[in-house]
Amino acid sequence: MPEHPEIFARWAREAENFRAQHADAELGIPYGTTPRQKIDLFWRRAGCAAPVVLFIHGGYWRSLSPDFFSQVAGGANAHGLAVAIAGYDLCPGVSIAAIVEEVRTAAAFLWRRHKKKLLVCGWSAGGHLAACLLATDWMRVAPDLPPDLVPAAFALSGLFDLAPLLHTSMNADLKLDAAEAHRLSPVFWELPAGGRTIDVWAGSRESAEFIRQSCALAEVWARKGVVARYFEVAGANHFTMVDPLSDPASGMTARLVELARAIG
Repeated sequence: MPEHPEIFARWAREAENFRAQHADAELGIPYGTTPRQKIDLFWRRAGCAAPVVLFIHGGYWRSLSPDFFSQVAGGANAHGLAVAIAGYDLCPGVSIAAIVEEVRTAAAFLWRRHKKKLLVCGWSAGGHLAACLLATDWMRVAPDLPPDLVPAAFALSGLFDLAPLLHTSMNADLKLDAAEAHRLSPVFWELPAGGRTIDVWAGSRESAEFIRQSCALAEVWARKGVVARYFEVAGANHFTMVDPLSDPASGMTARLVELARAIG
């Protein structure tokens, strides 16, 4: 999308304005040891018992940060939900496999801090990471974590089969080979026992490959026992897919709130 630099600049402005209007937000909470392993937490103080949504940003695992996405908390906050926006280290400084482990650490940190199961929402590469968290066997991560720490996920414009990235210029940063691309593709993963729910969203103006991958994940995981639904947003492209999350009245926000409240 040739207009993406303007969209990124708009997101940065909107995020900065949102943070300025929410002086009680907890910004830069460290969950790990590196400067990017931090969480920004937005919630109404009167709603500290609220469900928690963990949002994971995109950028093909190699760009952007939570500073571009504070405004996505707006829709959920208006309905009384807490929203944690997690950062992570980027390729080529770390591998995608390492990033998966980092966001698992972020989810475990939020559980230990708030004792709440999570709805994980992610866009683009963050959609991939959200699917990875849904498919994680948390008892293998640490014995103090509930097996269904992430019972539901909300993946926007995600990448779930990484093999096509082998043939792109960005693989110079991602450093994937065929075996690693397959290992890190959640569409092929077996899922742990227990109920899981995922909404997979794409825009009608996405590339055909993004739509294909979203449909495929919903279809394949539904056969594996996941409650999986595919939604397409008319007129939305890969970047404008994010915008409805900031709108308390959007259908996307309504569905996100529904899933979060079902977790309890």
